[in-house]
Amino acid sequence: MPGAGPGAFTFTGPRVESPGRIAMIATFFVSDLHGRVPRYESLFAAIERERPGVVLLGGDLLPQGFGPGADEFLTEYLSARFRALRSSLRGAYPRVFAIFGNDDARVHEAEMRAGEGEGLWEYVHVKRVRLGGLTIVGYSYVPPTPFRLKDWERYDVGRYVDPGSISPEDGVRSVAVPEHETRWATIAADLADLTLGIEPRSLVMLVHGPPHGTMLDRAALDGVMVDHAPSDVHVGSIALRRFIEAHQPRLTLHGHIHESARLTGHWRDRIGETEMLSAAHDGPELALIRLDLDDPTRATRELVKPV
Repeated sequence: MPGAGPGAFTFTGPRVESPGRIAMIATFFVSDLHGRVPRYESLFAAIERERPGVVLLGGDLLPQGFGPGADEFLTEYLSARFRALRSSLRGAYPRVFAIFGNDDARVHEAEMRAGEGEGLWEYVHVKRVRLGGLTIVGYSYVPPTPFRLKDWERYDVGRYVDPGSISPEDGVRSVAVPEHETRWATIAADLADLTLGIEPRSLVMLVHGPPHGTMLDRAALDGVMVDHAPSDVHVGSIALRRFIEAHQPRLTLHGHIHESARLTGHWRDRIGETEMLSAAHDGPELALIRLDLDDPTRATRELVKPV
C-alpha cells in the first residue's frame, strides 16, 4: 500500500491489553532521518497531534560524520526537542526505542546513553526490551558496504565481501574495537545470541538493514560492473533473511536502502508469517509508518511534507 494515509485504522491511545491478543499499541516507526530537521519537526508534530504509545527510531538518526556537528545535533537539538515533547505531553509521552545506523558514528553512543538516562528514549542496540506481551530487540549492524565508516558493519554469514564493498577490517572507525571482533564477528552469530529463547511470535526486531532478496533491499546498482562482474542489486543481509525464514518473528522493521521503495514500489514485504516494513525514503519527506503492534499487516505509510 505505498503512499497510504493514516485512515486505515484508528489510534485509540497508548496501549490496551485484550484477552487473546498481544498488545494493541499505537506505534510510529521512522528511519534514516539523517539529522534533517524538517523531517524531525514533521515527526514531532505528528506525535503531538496523534499521541502514539510507542515511537521506534530505526537508525541513521544523525548528520553524517564524526565531527562536532553530529554531537551538537544530538545534544542541542534532538535531546532538547524530546525533552520539550515530554514536558508538553506529560503522561501521554510515548516509549521511544532507538538504534543507530551505519551512517551514525559510534562515538556518539555516550550521548545516546545520556538521553536514555534522562528517560527520553531507550537505546536498544543488542538489547531485549519487554513491551506488554512483546519482546523488542534492536540491532544496528549491516553487511559490508562501499562506505568508509565501519562502526556498524559486520561480516554477514562469513568473511565474504561483495565486489566493490570494503571489509569491516578496513575503512575507518570512530571507536576502536578488538581485532577479533572486526575479523570474526558475524551478523548470523549476533542474531542467534540476541534472540535466544524468545518466542518468535512475540518478537519485534528493530534492525537497521533489511533482509536480502526482498522488496526492501533493492539498491540502484543496475548495470554497475565491478571487476567485470555485475553488482547484486539486492544488498540486504543473507543472515537476517535466513533467520526470518527459520524462526518467523512477528515483525521486523528496517531502513538503510533509501531508494528501495521507489525502485520496487513497495515499502513492505513478507516472508512466511513475518511482516517486514521499511521506513527508508529517498525524497525530502518524512516516511511515517503507523501501525498497531497487535496487527502489523494493517500498517500504513504516509510521506509527510516538511512542516
